Amino acid sequence: MKLDSASVIMTLGTALLALYAIPVLALVVSVPSGELLIQLTDPVVLRAARTSLFSASVSVFIATVFGLPLAYWLARANSRLKTVVLAVVVFPLVLPPTVSGMMLLTVFGPGSLVGDAAIVVGIPLTRSLLGVIFAQTFVASPFVVVTAKAAFETVDVRLEDASRSLGKSRLVTAQRVTLPIAGPGILAGITLAFARAIGEFGATIMISFYPRTMPVQIWVAFLSQGLENAYPVAILLLLIAAGALMVLHTAATNPWS
Repeated sequence: MKLDSASVIMTLGTALLALYAIPVLALVVSVPSGELLIQLTDPVVLRAARTSLFSASVSVFIATVFGLPLAYWLARANSRLKTVVLAVVVFPLVLPPTVSGMMLLTVFGPGSLVGDAAIVVGIPLTRSLLGVIFAQTFVASPFVVVTAKAAFETVDVRLEDASRSLGKSRLVTAQRVTLPIAGPGILAGITLAFARAIGEFGATIMISFYPRTMPVQIWVAFLSQGLENAYPVAILLLLIAAGALMVLHTAATNPWS
């Protein structure tokens, strides 16, 4: 039987789609709903969920405040330095998470200049919630910068120039012209950063095992009590990821569409 190219493409695509979908379905049906609800009320699970939600929210806030100005500069600058800066921004995306954690420990961990100074003033940067936020910000903030850069590049510079020619300041122009147009793309980057931050494991476990985030709690439950006890937090993370996808397809501009 001779297969045409369309059939081959469909078969290969379906196989890869099955690789994505089947593990998700298997996870969802692995635990009865009643048992899942009982396990999700476990104080340890709830504490890990609160830690993850709070730290990821703070991380995304930091990434947005510092990342949007950098993204705008990258979108508008003509400097040769822009390529180098963009490479530095993207670097955390290609690093293995454990390597990211090692790098952060080198700068902020015990024995480092910054880490020891922070301990002296009573604000440890590792083994603390602040350490979790540092790790999440490091790995997730590039999503804000890269996606916002692409969003800013869609804004016609002539619109900004027209606003400035009418006597509006750069800040007013950004508020009334640039941000409204680029807003959906920026929201997409923020959403992706939140999803990445809340799912971060490698860098987080190296720089701050406590307080436990949801990914760390999944790992601990798996090692100490087996796969079944790791399901509840994993499913909770899955629901959060699904929520992030809903935001991308409704309020935000999907950067991959």
